[in-house]
Amino acid sequence: MSRTNTAPARPRAAGGGANRWVVLVVLCVSLLLVALDATILHVAVPSLTEDLRPGATELLWIVDAYPLVCASLLILFGTLGDRVGRRRVLLLGYALFGVASAVAALATEPSVLIAARALLGVGGAMIMPATLSILRAVFPDRRERATAIGIWTAVAAIGAATGPVLGGFLVEHYWWGSVFLINIPLMALILPLGRRLLPESRGAADGPWDVVGALMAAAGVLGCVLGVKRAGAGDPLLALPTAGPLLLGAVLLVLFVRRQKRRPHPLIDTGLFARPAFTTSVGCIVLAMLALVGLELIAVQYLQLVLGLSPLETGLRLLPLTFAAMAAGATGSYTLRRIGPRRMVGWGFVLTAGAVLLLVLMGEHDRPLLLTTGFVLLGFGLQTTLFSAYESMLSEAPPRSAGGAAAIGETSYQLGAGMGIALLGSVMNAAYAPGLRGVPGVPEEAGRAAANSLGEAYKVADQLGGAAGGALHQAARQSFVNGLHVTLFVSAALLLAGALMALRLPRAMECPVDPEGPDDPEAAEAEGARKVPDGPARGAEHTGKAGSPGASEPRVPATREAIEPAGSGGRPAH
Repeated sequence: MSRTNTAPARPRAAGGGANRWVVLVVLCVSLLLVALDATILHVAVPSLTEDLRPGATELLWIVDAYPLVCASLLILFGTLGDRVGRRRVLLLGYALFGVASAVAALATEPSVLIAARALLGVGGAMIMPATLSILRAVFPDRRERATAIGIWTAVAAIGAATGPVLGGFLVEHYWWGSVFLINIPLMALILPLGRRLLPESRGAADGPWDVVGALMAAAGVLGCVLGVKRAGAGDPLLALPTAGPLLLGAVLLVLFVRRQKRRPHPLIDTGLFARPAFTTSVGCIVLAMLALVGLELIAVQYLQLVLGLSPLETGLRLLPLTFAAMAAGATGSYTLRRIGPRRMVGWGFVLTAGAVLLLVLMGEHDRPLLLTTGFVLLGFGLQTTLFSAYESMLSEAPPRSAGGAAAIGETSYQLGAGMGIALLGSVMNAAYAPGLRGVPGVPEEAGRAAANSLGEAYKVADQLGGAAGGALHQAARQSFVNGLHVTLFVSAALLLAGALMALRLPRAMECPVDPEGPDDPEAAEAEGARKVPDGPARGAEHTGKAGSPGASEPRVPATREAIEPAGSGGRPAH
């Protein structure tokens, strides 16, 4: 594979003159809102429950409707954006997200809130892959794109980690609906900005869009994520509510892949998975999210239930993880160029595993310095891994398939998060429950109820009171800490497996020269107008050896897909 040895070609300004870095800011704000909404509701659940009085099943759907719907529709809207225009899908997602936020904030019935959360999931599924695929289009040079992806992944980490802090502040000072209401003015601002500044781009549009295939993918991912979430909630793996969706989802995804292989114009280029770097990057995203979300969930329980911190204090304790992730994103492009994808992903996993093993030293008493150090290393290591994996995955995909590739990456992200809660949650429960058997003075039935969770154990202990209640309370704390240690060891083993997986990634960050020109006539004409004839006056600018006119390497084309100025009426898909 040839690589550029010269300064990268400067791509055409996106959006009819809008600077591509301004476009990146708009995309990052879009992603920030979606990432915030994934976690901001968690601290509002007690207040919401007191106000709306939802049943247990209704409460589960209030929390899960957003991630379930969002994960299941990523492939559908990612590939649709490739066909009809990514900016068009993104702007529609903005509008839907704002409307759904208003309905959620003003909901007076659990069913209305569930429907609003589902609509938020639809809007999020429109926004997430579109941001990454537009980023791929406006940053065709890999060096600049690496910097942009570093910023993009850091913003995702900021949103996810800031959600509990912001949610805790809003719930303590206002009411639970305010966690949704803040989306409305932000969307009212970003919708006209996006319409004005974002460029339109499309991928391959040959043949009809496979509606049946898109629905099969959506139903398959929904079944898998639903089954994984049920397993993470403690349902038996072989029970019908867990095994049924898992099996149905897996069958639908297998049929979807077979359908794509047979079609002359598939939704997703399954040949991408024949590329080791692409497949490995997707696997690394799953493993990284598996570790991150599972550990964050357990860490939040530890901080609140063992150390007794409030939701706002818990969110503040997690801020070092966010700042470390921001630093990793900001320096990721430089690091990637220096050490390459293989070492960056591998050492990111190793650093994260070291941080996890350091956190094994946590006990029943607060150790702020230890926690801060562990969270900083955890945030930096995981963000380093996620950044390099996303960059490698997106760079392996051709521009015409950017939407589909982005959807695959985001689906992997969501699946990894669900699997992390299921797997590490199951390990935690298996290690926690045995410590509550045979506590002196505690009836057997009370012990079984306390084994469900640490929060339940505290309630049972308060009901028992006296010496028996005190003994159960202390036994539950000790069992939880012991279970936390076991879970951390399992997580470290998974992270080290990810480091081994990273050995399949390329050693160096290569910047290939696309042998094909832009597939849009106007883009090709613009690219040709920018070419400078080889000659003594300009030849040295484009060669590795000064004074060698005519020996210049081919330039990287601006892009292989159509990029239309923002606000244009659009052209028919070619």
